[in-house]
Amino acid sequence: MPELRGRCMCGAVQFTADPPALEAGVCHCGQCSQWTGGMFINVYCADTIRLDDGAPVGSYKASEWGERLFCQECGSSLIWQTQDGQHQSASIHCFDNPSQFNLTTQIFIDRKPDCYALANATENLTEAEVFAKYAPDGDV
Repeated sequence: MPELRGRCMCGAVQFTADPPALEAGVCHCGQCSQWTGGMFINVYCADTIRLDDGAPVGSYKASEWGERLFCQECGSSLIWQTQDGQHQSASIHCFDNPSQFNLTTQIFIDRKPDCYALANATENLTEAEVFAKYAPDGDV
């Protein structure tokens, strides 16, 4: 796969990423909804995101194990990652061509508002299923 370039709305933060697949997921958790103003459509990038030197990135520690990165200039929501940086997911809209990604997964599906639905078929995980699968030692 080719290396992808991403950026915030104003261009002050730019980065490269090597996602393992051209796939995207949606998170409907309460934090992502508040952080993005809606669902967080993201691309899993493993641990491959490399920020350009001098990028004005802010970090908000949203839980005991996760943090959210944003542009300190324009406020764009950029990356959710584990605090050790081993799991990084970038906003699909940071990339020039969001249509290149196939939407495959929705998590926290039980937290999704009833006022909308996505048309394509996806794997759907509830909040309990997400924590059972990903939370380190059940730590929420």
